[in-house]
Amino acid sequence: MEEQKPKGSGMEKIATFIVDKRNLFFLLYAFALIFSIVATGWVKVENDITTYLPEDTETRQGLTVMNDNFVTYGTARVMVSNVTYETAENICSDLESIDGVTSVDFDDTTDHYKSASALFSVTFDGTTTDDISVHALHTIRDMLAGYDTYIDTEVGVDTSADLQSEMSVILVLAAIVIVLVLTLTSRSYAEVPVLIMTFGAAALLNMGTNFLCGTISFISNSVTVILQLALAIDYAIILCHRFSDEHETKDTREACIAALSKAIPEISSSSLTTISGLGALAFMHFGIGRDMATVLIKAILFSLLSVFTLMPGLLMLFSKKIDATRHKNLIPKITFLGKFDVATRFIVPPIFAVVVVVTAVLANKCPYCYSYTDLVTAKQSESQIAHQKIKNTFGVNNMVAVIVPTGDYDSERQLLKDLDSCAEVKSTQGLANIDAMDGYKLADALTPRQMSELAGLDYEVAEALYAAYAVDQNEYGKLISGLGDYKVPLFDMFMFLQREMKDGNITLDGDIQETLDDLFEQLNKAQLQLQSDKYSRLVVYLNLPEESDETMDFLDTMHALIAKYYSSDTYIVGNSTNVKDLSSSFGEDNMLISVLSALFVVIILLFTFKSAGLPVLLIVVIQGSIWINFSVPTIQHESLYFLGYLIVNSIQMGANIDYAIVISSHYSDLKKEMRPKEAIIAALNEAFPTIFTSGTILAVAGALIGVMTTNPVIAAIGTCLGRGTVISIVLVMAVLPQILLIGDTIVERTSFDVKVPVDLSRVNRTASGNMRVSGRVRGYVNGVIDAEIKGTLNGTLNASVTSGTTIEPTKPDFYLPESKEQAAAEWAENYTEGEEV
Repeated sequence: MEEQKPKGSGMEKIATFIVDKRNLFFLLYAFALIFSIVATGWVKVENDITTYLPEDTETRQGLTVMNDNFVTYGTARVMVSNVTYETAENICSDLESIDGVTSVDFDDTTDHYKSASALFSVTFDGTTTDDISVHALHTIRDMLAGYDTYIDTEVGVDTSADLQSEMSVILVLAAIVIVLVLTLTSRSYAEVPVLIMTFGAAALLNMGTNFLCGTISFISNSVTVILQLALAIDYAIILCHRFSDEHETKDTREACIAALSKAIPEISSSSLTTISGLGALAFMHFGIGRDMATVLIKAILFSLLSVFTLMPGLLMLFSKKIDATRHKNLIPKITFLGKFDVATRFIVPPIFAVVVVVTAVLANKCPYCYSYTDLVTAKQSESQIAHQKIKNTFGVNNMVAVIVPTGDYDSERQLLKDLDSCAEVKSTQGLANIDAMDGYKLADALTPRQMSELAGLDYEVAEALYAAYAVDQNEYGKLISGLGDYKVPLFDMFMFLQREMKDGNITLDGDIQETLDDLFEQLNKAQLQLQSDKYSRLVVYLNLPEESDETMDFLDTMHALIAKYYSSDTYIVGNSTNVKDLSSSFGEDNMLISVLSALFVVIILLFTFKSAGLPVLLIVVIQGSIWINFSVPTIQHESLYFLGYLIVNSIQMGANIDYAIVISSHYSDLKKEMRPKEAIIAALNEAFPTIFTSGTILAVAGALIGVMTTNPVIAAIGTCLGRGTVISIVLVMAVLPQILLIGDTIVERTSFDVKVPVDLSRVNRTASGNMRVSGRVRGYVNGVIDAEIKGTLNGTLNASVTSGTTIEPTKPDFYLPESKEQAAAEWAENYTEGEEV
C-alpha cells in the first residue's frame, strides 16, 4: 500500500512515521537485540552488598584496607553428627591429610564436640575462589559422604550463578502466569504474542545495556527483568486496547496511527509516577538505591521505547490474526463490589482511618535486621541448612578483624590481652599471641643468647645474625654498644633469616635448614593473613550474635580499648560492623525514601488532576497499604531485612498508585455524565481489567521471588512486594471508592483548574459537562436543560452560537440522568428539529 503523507498534529505525524517506517524499526531492533545478547556477557555483577556503603563508613574503609593488605584463606565449619569422640578424632586425622587443607581445629571441648556431634574448623591453603580450596572441599564432601554431614563455607560458592539459576526458573513460571493473565484480559488471543514480543525485546535491551552502568548489584541483576514486566505491562495493554477501539471504525493503518498518537501522552503520563517512585531510591546514602534506580528506570524507559516504536509494527503485522481471534470479555463485571462500596461509604472510611493509625504505629516498630546470615528463607540452600544446624548445635561464630598500624608488638600484645579479658570475647589471634616454641610467642623479643638456645645455633652464629639484622635496620649503635642486650622480635628475626637464606648470604646445616623451611612456610602464611608493611590484623571471636544491642555496645567498647594504644588508622571489620554502618544509614534513607517518593508522586498527581485534595486522598490510601504491609512483620515477630522495606516502599508508592489513578480518572470522567454513586460503580467495572492485569502479575511475581529464591535479600523484596501489591489492590477496590464518594467536596473545593468562560464564537463547536449558558444558541442539545435563553445545562452541546455567547463550567444543583442511555432517551423524546435553545 502506498504510504500516505502524514497530516494532523505533531503527535499524529510522529505516529505516522513510526507506523509507516515499521520495517526500518524492525531492522534496527534486530541489530539492537543481537548486540544486547552479546553485551549481556559484558555485565559485571557485584555480590558484596557492603561495596555500596558510603566511602566514609568504617566498614567500607576497613574492607578496602584489609583487601589491599591481607590475604584471607578459605575456611569451612564441618559438622558430623551421630559419631563418637574416637570416630571424630579419626575423621580429624583424615581431614588433615587432604591436599589443600592447612589445618583442622578439633578438641574435646564443647566448642568442638557436643551431643554426639563433632565440629571441625578447617582452613584451606587458598582463598575461597582458589582451585586448591575448591578441590579440597570436594574431597571433604566425598570423604564424609557416608556420615550425617553439614558444611558451612563460602569456598566454591557462586551466589551470583545460583541466584541466576533460581531467577531463570522464577522467570519461566512468571511468564506462564503472565500469558494466562494476558489471555484473560485481552480482547484477542493474538494480542498475547504481540505483548510478549514487545516486552521480551524491552527486557533484553535493558539487560544488554547494563554494562554501561559499570558494575551492577546482584539485586538489580536478578529481579529487574521480572519487575520490568510487572511494572510496565500496562503500557502495552493501553496501546493494544486503543488499537482495538480505533480499529472498529478505521482500517488497520489509520487505527494504529490514531491509537499511537493518543497512547503516547497517556502512557508517558502513566509512567511518571512509577519513575518518580523509583527515582527516590537514587537519593539514598546507601549506594544500592542508586544502583537499583538506574537499572529499573532504564528498564521502564526501554519498555516505553519498545511500546512506542516496536509494538505498532507488530500490531500491523498481526492485525489479521488479531481480528480473526477476537473473543468475548473473560473478565467479569464487579458491579456487586461497586454497590457494596456505595452502601458502606460512611462505614469503611472511619474503620480504615483507625487501621491506618494502628498499622502506622506497628510499621514504625517493624523489627528490621541488617545482617541476613541468620535469616531463614522459605527455600533453603544446602549451605543455609548447614549454617542453621551448626548454629543450633554449637552456637554463633561471630568473627571481627581489628586492623591497627604495624610495628608495635607491645601495643598489639596488650590490646589482645585486654580483649581476652572481656567476657564478650571467646578468643583472639594475632602475631603477638601466637605460640612459637618453648613458651615464646612470635612477637616476643629475644637476645642473641636466647635465640641461639631456642634455635640450636652456635652463639657466634646467632651474634653474627643479629649484627647483620642491625645493619639491615640501620641500627649501627647496637654494633658499637654491644649485641649482648640487643633484642629483636622473634617473628622479625625469622623473616630476616629467610630473606638472607634466599639471597645466599646465610647457609645452615641440613637438619636445621629442613626445620626452618617448615617454619618459614607457616610464618609466611601467618604474615599474609596478619601483617603487611603498613597494618597488622588481629582476629577476635565474639560470644555475641552478629546483630544485637549488646554487640553494638561492645563494638564501642572495642573502639575505646583500641584508642588506648592507637590514635588513628584503626578499623574494626566484620558482619557486626556492617550491621552498625547499615543501620546508621537506614534511618536517614528511610525518611528520605518515604518523603521523596510521596512528594514526587503528589507533584505529578497535582498536575494530572488539577486538584490539591484528590492527590492527598490517593496518597493516604497507598501510604496506608504500605503501613499495613510493614506492620505484618511486627505482628508475626519476624525480622525484615531493611532493604526489603526501602526498595518495596518506593516501588509500592510509585507503581501501586497507578491503580488508584485509574479508578479516580474513570470516576472523574463519569461524574460528568451520571450521578456519583453510579459513576463509582461504572468506574470500578472499567478499571478492574487494568488493575487485575497489572496487580496480578506484580503480586504473583513478588510471591514467586519470595518463596523460590534462597537469597535472603531477594526473598525479602519479593515477599514484601507481593504482599504489598495485594493489599494495595484490596484498598483501591474496597476503600478508595468510599473515600472518593465522601471526599467529592474536598476535591471540588481544592481544585485549581481555572474555570473561565469559554467563548464559542465559531459555528459547530461542542462542549460537555455542567455548564451555565449565556447568549443565543442554535443547534443540538443532548442533556437536561433548565433555561430559555440563559440558564444551566448538563449534557453535551453541539451548536452554532452568536458572537459573545459564553459557556461557563458550573457544579450541577438539579436533576441528573441516571446514565448515558437515559439522557439520550430523554433528549430523543423531547427534541424537535430546528428548536432553539
